[in-house]
Amino acid sequence: MSTRLPRRDFLALGAAAAAAPFIPGRAFAASPTGTGLHGLSAFGDLKYGPDFTHFDFVNLDAPKGGTFNFSPNYWYFNQSPLTFNTLNTFVARGDAPPRMELCYDSLMVRAIDEPDAIYGLLAKSVTISDDRNSFDFALRPEARFNDGTPFTADDAVFAFDLFKKDGHPNLLLPLSHLKEAKALDPHTLRLTFDGKQSDLTILDIATYAIPAKAFFETHPFDASELKAPIGSGPYKVGRVSPGQSIEYERVADYWGRDLPVSRGLYNFDRIRVEFYQDRQAAFEAFKKGDIHFRQEATARIWATGYDFPSFTAGKVIKREFPSEKRPTMQAMALNQRRARFRDPRVRQAVALCFDFEWTKRNLFYGSYERSQSTFEKSAYKAEGLPSPAELALLEPFRGRIPDETFGEAVLQPPSDGSGRDRKLLGQASKLLTDAGWVRKDGRLRNDKGEPLTLEILVDDDAFVRVYSPWTENMKAIGIEATLRLVDSTQYQARQTSFDYDAISAAAGFSATPSRDEIDGLFHSRSATMEGSTNLPGTADPAVDALIDAVGAAKDRESLTVAMRALDRLLRARQDWIPNWFSANHRAAFWDMFGFKEPKPDFGFPVEAMWWFDKDKAARIGKT
Repeated sequence: MSTRLPRRDFLALGAAAAAAPFIPGRAFAASPTGTGLHGLSAFGDLKYGPDFTHFDFVNLDAPKGGTFNFSPNYWYFNQSPLTFNTLNTFVARGDAPPRMELCYDSLMVRAIDEPDAIYGLLAKSVTISDDRNSFDFALRPEARFNDGTPFTADDAVFAFDLFKKDGHPNLLLPLSHLKEAKALDPHTLRLTFDGKQSDLTILDIATYAIPAKAFFETHPFDASELKAPIGSGPYKVGRVSPGQSIEYERVADYWGRDLPVSRGLYNFDRIRVEFYQDRQAAFEAFKKGDIHFRQEATARIWATGYDFPSFTAGKVIKREFPSEKRPTMQAMALNQRRARFRDPRVRQAVALCFDFEWTKRNLFYGSYERSQSTFEKSAYKAEGLPSPAELALLEPFRGRIPDETFGEAVLQPPSDGSGRDRKLLGQASKLLTDAGWVRKDGRLRNDKGEPLTLEILVDDDAFVRVYSPWTENMKAIGIEATLRLVDSTQYQARQTSFDYDAISAAAGFSATPSRDEIDGLFHSRSATMEGSTNLPGTADPAVDALIDAVGAAKDRESLTVAMRALDRLLRARQDWIPNWFSANHRAAFWDMFGFKEPKPDFGFPVEAMWWFDKDKAARIGKT
């Protein structure tokens, strides 16, 4: 299903390690001040020292060349896989194409074979002040934008100031504690915080993509236009067919191409993304070879669709790759900005109408498992009774948060698999009655005579198929439930302005989530911020306090405790109705690529890691 990932994963996979001290066995909070560091890590060792030559997950001998035409399965900010009408991916409005991030570099970048380490790219090193509130980045003097102009500290200052004022909420929120961005000289940038930031804040902000200041001196930042802001990354925008396709061309003289963590990456001469409103049309394009790689998001097609001639002839490979070791969430949000969804009993009743067991058997071909947690597939998932450490965080809010928070972690109950479990629907009806909804003439009404209506907003026909049985069960207990299928542009606009009753979302978190990362999804300050991913409108002081506890964590153990406590509360509140998850990436691709195995644990950017294999391509007639 569609995935909108948080800003932490806005990666430009290229970095360099400067000749600065490598501090083994030191957590970021204990990293030395006053000396240049080539990398930072949240709670543990940096895997790579200052003299490393390349990331372990790349092939240094990978050839350059070829075209990689694929259907992205994840995207960031305002990006959409269905259409695009702007090339500015830094703002909330409009639809930008996925992979615009390949056109921009950042101060530092993540190593996707480590849970939380970042290494210098535009910055060769970073020096932490004694009070740990300021960070001086020594910028590489050789860094260049793709129009040949030098990258300077002024560009970074301009970008951070612009993002803090008018950027996409996932950029803006982490910058709330940035006091000042200042150019000490053309190649030294100082970021100063107000002291209220999390220790992990810098790990987020240092990975922000930075466009050229000069571009926005002549182009309004909030304008929706098909002209890309100038970047310094390994790719630049090539041919564009508005709303239909975009090509990213490899920058042959990319300034950072010989840096240690760029080596072995960015091997394709062209990366092409084509846009299809219909999933079946996209699959037909793949079968013909117009699309080279896809991660299969439709269980029915994965189970029954791979019987076409090119597959049976061995020209197309179908296989699974392990998912990343990071928490994920796929869930339905009921919009609590609308009064009828503010009672958690209403949200729980809606959840009880979803028959996952029937859906898994009849629609998913057994390929998904039931999600229960906001942080599924991770150590941050709450299970059983709360630990003493979790209780210590939760007890101050007893009486102000659901009692269920203090018991066994809330689970969505299994159904009998019939598609209409009378027991669960009976429980749902009772919850609605207790919440003040009375059934009259087959419809539930409140004391004002208003009906209980619920419209699920979707932008893909596949969701109509999956959610239709859910709406039928809601209708059976008196909810006027409907599905509204809209085009991607309308969907984006309505999501941005919170104009929906119910909407689904999927998110992937970093292996070491920060307060800044989860603010946009759960914190009250994002509830009224248009374009944020706080889709339910969660605004609870207890949730805010637990997010602050995440930000205050000084080690991985205390982070895990805070995350589990947060998960307990969110599940008890029924803010998000968990749906399903898959343990692996279901990938299909034409047998014309090389790649190194095993894949890294914390990312799977095939377009950056794989390469075109001429011999394989010739064997299947794809020269």
